[in-house]
Formats: sequence, structure tokens, C-alpha cells
Amino acid sequence: MHVTNVKPASAELGHPLSSSYPPGVAPSYGGDLESSLPIVLAEEELRPPLAALRYDPDVIAAEYGQKTFRVWGRALSIFLPFLFFGLRLWVDRFTGNQNSQQKQAIHLREMLTRLGPAFIKIGQALSTRPDLVPPDYLEELTKLQDQLPPFPNEIAFQFIEEELGDRPEVIYAELSALPIAAASLGQVYKGKLKTGETVAVKVQRPGLAQNIALDMYILRGLAVWAMKNIKRVKSDLIAITDELATRIFEELDYNQEGRNAERFAELYGHMPEIYVPQIYWQYTGRRVLTMEWITGTKLTQLDEIKAQGIDPTHLIDLGVQCSLRQLLESGFFHADPHPGNLLAMADGRLAYLDFGMMSEIKPYQRYGLIEAIVHLVNRDFEGLAQDYVNLGFLSPTTDLAPIIPALAEVFNDALGASVAEINIKSITDKLSGLMYDYPFQVPAFFALIIRSLVTLEGIAIKVDPDFKVLSKAYPYVAKRLLTDPAPELRLSLRDLLFKDGSFRWNRLENLLKNARSNQDYDLDLAIDQAADFLFSERGDFIRTNLVNEIIKGLDTIGQTVWHNLTYGLRERAGLTVERPAIPSENQQTLDHLKRVWNILRETRGFDQNKVLLLVPRLLARPETQKMGQQVVGGLAQRVAVRLLREFLLASQPDVQDSRQTPLPALPAARI
Repeated sequence: MHVTNVKPASAELGHPLSSSYPPGVAPSYGGDLESSLPIVLAEEELRPPLAALRYDPDVIAAEYGQKTFRVWGRALSIFLPFLFFGLRLWVDRFTGNQNSQQKQAIHLREMLTRLGPAFIKIGQALSTRPDLVPPDYLEELTKLQDQLPPFPNEIAFQFIEEELGDRPEVIYAELSALPIAAASLGQVYKGKLKTGETVAVKVQRPGLAQNIALDMYILRGLAVWAMKNIKRVKSDLIAITDELATRIFEELDYNQEGRNAERFAELYGHMPEIYVPQIYWQYTGRRVLTMEWITGTKLTQLDEIKAQGIDPTHLIDLGVQCSLRQLLESGFFHADPHPGNLLAMADGRLAYLDFGMMSEIKPYQRYGLIEAIVHLVNRDFEGLAQDYVNLGFLSPTTDLAPIIPALAEVFNDALGASVAEINIKSITDKLSGLMYDYPFQVPAFFALIIRSLVTLEGIAIKVDPDFKVLSKAYPYVAKRLLTDPAPELRLSLRDLLFKDGSFRWNRLENLLKNARSNQDYDLDLAIDQAADFLFSERGDFIRTNLVNEIIKGLDTIGQTVWHNLTYGLRERAGLTVERPAIPSENQQTLDHLKRVWNILRETRGFDQNKVLLLVPRLLARPETQKMGQQVVGGLAQRVAVRLLREFLLASQPDVQDSRQTPLPALPAARI
């Protein structure tokens, strides 16, 4: 929210008490924003708000349920501007007027600004989607991130005094004369503490609780009406509305935002090149937040970033990797990663700001998302359908038989030829089409996840039009599958690698290749955990199938050595012989083993000696000895069957007597 390149010329550090505005009227805020209407504040908005705020739909309904005229007045003030805006667009299209797009974009931005925080956030989300929004609209909507009209200094300073107990000039050594940036819920001043630290002082806009509560009451009423009267609506719109409202109300408590920032720093601040600013609690209250000042550049300002010698695509990749850990590892995630909240620092680090809108997902939901990504990438639509059940998109009683082919038809088009072509927008678009034909519903927890991912992908697309979030995510998912000991992921790994009793070598190769490209992939840890799981009770199924694969591999090697030896001896004896062919199935197994070994050798951190040291530890385990006995027995069976078959075939006459019954073929050993 506080960036160096949006600072107005008048915003030098110093005590701002010389600045004055008419009571209740905000100044215009530079450039194109001068056309924005001033914000007129009602007297009731100047009163100190409640000490604590929590979203409670029943309390809000009791407050506004009897205020029919106020509710309808607000509803009309929302819908009429959108109606007139739509009519203006229709007239322009009907008359072929293409030159008014910039004016319409300015009008849309001003309209969303007047409608308040909820609609500003909609505009912020749209400002990150260059694939959806025309350039003129994109440029205007981007201003909603941190260039909104500010409210008067007098009100901001009153809030500082009420929250921190004294006037700003007493508390801070310096404070900018005007806000450096202004967003939907607050505005930021640049200041300096008396101990010398440069800080950002964020002060909340007045009257937010009343305005947001009324908007949420109207939106919730629409959700109730839609669920009762529109049969095609299957999702719980009320729960989704309540989830969104809960997060917005949490943003109104800057103490909570400070706690969110510190928790975020604890979970993800240790990641290389990720930075989280410090919170100064002595100078923080419910409506005032003082945090470390971050000098940086918004990720969408590519020329400025490149001029500093920083690769913007690398920063986006950092953001994706950090988001993956938020969503799939710890579960505590930033639900509003728009460009105003992500800054490129001069040293190449990515700084996160504004921790008001955070959310959390439970462990089973995180594992469900990982499994869904794996099934999607590998086009296992039967598994994907079950994932939707586990995540709450489908009821456990839903008949999946017709849904599985529908998923295959839809996603095969969306996915293209490889995982590199997958993007979040194509997945959500295709899934939204399915929801009308089948009993899908969007769980409330998933709405903010989609918002976070789509926003992040929008930033990435602006930096690199070919950037695909999921293609960057799969190496992390592959690493988790190979190294995470959680039972859910162990079972997912088993289901991925084995199907109908057959080992899918191509899936293992794909996992190993993707995992090695993840910076945090620890091959030693993967090998140790794989060994521990293999010899656990849960790994019994894998051991059984692995024995068959070892038998096939050793049999292939043995046949290769024997054929080469006999071929060489016969050739030396002057006999004309053809080099015997190895059965294709066995040759494929051998080729897979070679490729897996080569992948391991090329993986960062591979040490052949460590692998050899692991062998004695594995040989000492009783499960290994049992597997060895099974391998020896299986090999002996295969050799015996092969010799018996070759002996019988060799002893058969070339021409059988018509009265003889041909010998039945012996069944091959099951492998």
C-alpha cells in the first residue's frame, strides 16, 4: 500500500498541522483523480466507533431490518449507477463510438469509488485481469489499489489521538503533510519514530463499519432470494457471503491485521527473498497501524523493476511458491494479493503488505487440493471426481458415473497437451459451466482461495502473458508427494504410481523430474521417507507390487546377460546366429529403471555413497528379507516356466500327426 512512486510532490516529511480542509470534505488527490467527487462525511461517522467489531448477520439484520427506506435507498444507489453505466455502454456500441472507452473507464472507476469499499475491492480484483479487462479500463481500475481520494487530515489525526493517546506531533518525530497512498479501507502517511525508524502509519476511513454492514445486509438478502427463487443456483450463496463479510470485518481491526502480519512472518518470513515488515505495537490501535516503511515498486510496473536489474518473472515465481506454501502447507493465506500489496524491493526481495484480509483452510482441505492437482495434471478424472466429493463440491451421495466423463470432456479441452498449458482461469471457467448441469456447489472456504489464485495469476499474466500458475505449482506438489509423511499424501502417491496392480513408471519419472526443479526439494529426505513408508504397515501394498517390478527388472537383466553371453560364444565358434530379442515388456522395465537412475543422478544433492549406506540398513529389516524371499521365489518360478516352455516347444515334432492332440500352452507366471 505504501510505494515510492505514488508519492505526491507535497508529501514531504514534516508535521502536517498546517494543512487544513473544509470540515467533512476530502481534498482531491492528484492527476486524474481530481475529477473524483469529494467525500462528504456524515456527522455520525465522526463519532468514535465501537471498541471491537465482529460480523454477526443477526445483529446486522436487527439493525437494518426495520430501516426499509434506508435499505432501499442504498440498494437503488447501487443498482441505478450500474444500470446507467450499462445503458451508456449499449449506446456507444449501438452508435459505434469507440473513442469514449477511456471516458467510460474513468466513469466506472469514479462510480466504484463512490459506492464504497466493497465495490472498490471488486474493481481491485478486476484490475489484475489483463486477459479480461480492456487496457483503458485496466489503467483506471489500477488506481483503485492505492490512489483513491483521501479523507481529511483532521479526522485521521483525531483517530490517531483517540487510539494512541496523544496528538501525532507528540507521538511521531515526523509525519508527511499528506497521505502517501489511499486505499479502500484506509490511507497511509509516511513517518518517522523518535527512535529513528521510518514507518508507514495507516489510518482507517471513518464510517466503514456502518457502510459495509449495510452493503452486506443487502448482498445477503440477494443471496437468500437467489437461493429460494433461482433453481440453477446450487451453491450456498449465504455461506459464501458470510465468509466474505467476516473477512472484510476483520480488516476493520488493525490490531488483528498486526497479529496477522506477525503470524505471516513467522510462517513464511524465513523463505529466501520474501520480506514481511515489522509491526510497532506501541503505535498501533484498532484504527491506526504503524509498521515498517517498505520502499519498493509494484509488480505491474515492469520497466521500473527491470531498470533496477530485477527479473519480474522471478518475483512472480517467488509469489507463486509462497502462495503454494500458504495454501497447501500451513493453510494461513493472504486473500488479497493485488499489486498494491506486493512490492519489489531494490535488493530483489518480494515484500508482502496489508494483512487485513487473511483466511485459513483446514488440513484435510489442503491435502484434498494437492490430490486434486495431481489428478488433474495426470488426467485421472475418476480420482478428480472423488476429490470434489472430499472437498465438499459434491455430496457424498452423488452418482459420479455421469460426472466423470463430463470432467474428462471439459478438462481435456482446457488442459491442452501438457501441464505447461494449464491456467487457473481455464479451470474455473470450465468448472463453472459444469456446475449448471450437475449438482456442484462452491464451498464457502473456497471462494477466497479462488479470489487469491485468480488475482495472483492476473498479476503474473501482466508480467508474462505465457505464465501458467499450475505449471509452476506442480514441482512443489511433486516434492510434497515424495517427501510429506502425511498418510493422506502417502495414499495419494500410491494411487498415482499403481493402477490395476501395475506400476506406472512414467508417473514416477514425471514426479522426480518436477520435484527436482523445486528449490526446497531434499532428495535425501525423499529417499529416507520413501524407505520408511515402504516398510511401514501402510506400505504393504507397494511392497507387493514392487516385488513384481523387481522380479521383472532382474529377469530382464538376467536374460540380457545370458543372451549376450551365448551370442558371443556362438559367434566365436563360427556359428551364424541372430542376436535374440528381449521381450518388449521386460526391455521397457529396464529402460524405465535406467531413466529413473539418471534422473536421480542429475538431481541436486544426489550422493551415490549415501544411497549405498542406506542399503545395509534396509537389508537388516525383516520386511526386506521377506521381500528377498519373494523375489527369489518369483525369479525361480519365471526361470522354471521359461525352461519348461522352451523344452516342450523344442521337443515337439515339426509336423504333428493328425490324430495327435496339440499340447496345451502353459500359463505364464503372473507378474
